Amino acid sequence: MNCQELLKKYSEQWQAATVHPFLNECKLGTIKPKQFNTWLVQDYLFVVEFTRMVGRILTYAPTSHFDVILMGINALQDELNWFQDKARERQLNLNIEKQSTCAEYGIFMNKLTEMPYPIQATALWEIELAYNQGWQLPGEMLMPYNEFANRWGNPEFTNYVKLLEAQANDVLASASKTVQSQSEATFLNVARLEKDFWQMAYNATN
Repeated sequence: MNCQELLKKYSEQWQAATVHPFLNECKLGTIKPKQFNTWLVQDYLFVVEFTRMVGRILTYAPTSHFDVILMGINALQDELNWFQDKARERQLNLNIEKQSTCAEYGIFMNKLTEMPYPIQATALWEIELAYNQGWQLPGEMLMPYNEFANRWGNPEFTNYVKLLEAQANDVLASASKTVQSQSEATFLNVARLEKDFWQMAYNATN
């Protein structure tokens, strides 16, 4: 089993994770400020937990995977600062409680690092790919949303995701059938959480 096989086998679930009215309305410039601001704050809270997860994954990774994972951690430091800048520009408070979907995602990521490394590597690749494709697929977005799309849809980030895919494939190839099966279940769980995260923001009203 490899990452591309997961994408093909669960293409319907993957589409739901990466194609959503929230993203399409960002492209059109019709997304409501409340919807976008809800996403921005909750995504910042998500990235805080995601950064912790990636740091813990380093504990289990083979040393040959360090360079790529550390590259991601360095980028996350910049990303957290960028989120804080965007929040200040929009006068948003980042010190609020996670909504239920964001909280569930955080719990999932915390438990993930108790699982075998091939499962962690697969989830790390998938989470990053979801944003890479989610922000790319709608096409060029109008200002100010093009800045967000370019952050995760740029060629450098796409290349980083491909490196994560290669690392996941490397360890999945030699994983037991049990671990491969658990990786599939984790793939589906991440896809569901990504879909629910977009919907959480989209449900916000003026």
